[in-house]
Amino acid sequence: MTQDNSFSQLREAVAKAARTVADHGLVGGTSGNVSARQGDVVAVTATGVVLANTTAEEVTVVDMDGTLVAGDLAPTSELDLHLGVYRSATCGAVVHCHAPYATAAGCVLSELPVIHYEQIALGGSVRVAPFAVFGTAELAENVKQALKGRKAALMANHGAVAHGKDLEAAVSHALLLEWLCRLHATALSFGTPRALTVDEQVAVIEHAVKVSYGSTRKT
Repeated sequence: MTQDNSFSQLREAVAKAARTVADHGLVGGTSGNVSARQGDVVAVTATGVVLANTTAEEVTVVDMDGTLVAGDLAPTSELDLHLGVYRSATCGAVVHCHAPYATAAGCVLSELPVIHYEQIALGGSVRVAPFAVFGTAELAENVKQALKGRKAALMANHGAVAHGKDLEAAVSHALLLEWLCRLHATALSFGTPRALTVDEQVAVIEHAVKVSYGSTRKT
C-alpha cells in the first residue's frame, strides 16, 4: 500500500499519543493500542508495534469497514474493538491499555464504584466487560455494551478502554481510570471504600457546572 501524505498529521498524532501512553506506564512492549478518527477513516497503531517507540509509519489508516487506506502494516488485532467504539459512541479517539491497576481491578471487580468525585468525568461507575478472547467480535461487543454512557470501561482479566473527543481527552481518561483503580486498591487497605451516593454525585455535577470546574478563568 502506498503512503498517503494526506493522513501524515493524523498518523503522527496517534504515534505521539501511543508514546505518551507508554511513557505513563499504561502499556508495556507491544500491549495496548491507540486510534483516532478523522471523518470516515481511523488511524490506529499497527499490530506488533512497541508503543513506546511508535512512529507515524507504524500507524495504519483504515475506513470504517476496516479496509486498508494507508500504511504498509496490518492494523492492531483489536481493530474491531476500536471500530465498535466509534460506531456506538460520539468520540474522536480510543485508547486500549493494560495498565497495572486497571488490569488488576478487571480481574476482581464487576464494577468500579464512584469513591471520588473525579470519576464522574468518566460517566459514573465503571463497568467491567465480560471476558472474551482478545481480537474477537465478542470482545468488541462486550466492550461496546460496557461503555454505554461511559468514557471508560474495564475488561475482565484483560485491561481497559477509554475514549474521548480527541487523543488528548482519550489519554486523559485512560490516565484517570488508572488513578481511580489505584485509589480504590489503596482505599481497600484501610477498609471498605465508601461510595458516593447518586445525590452526592448530582451535587458534584451541579457545582462543577456552576463554578466551571476544570477551566481556567481570570480573577
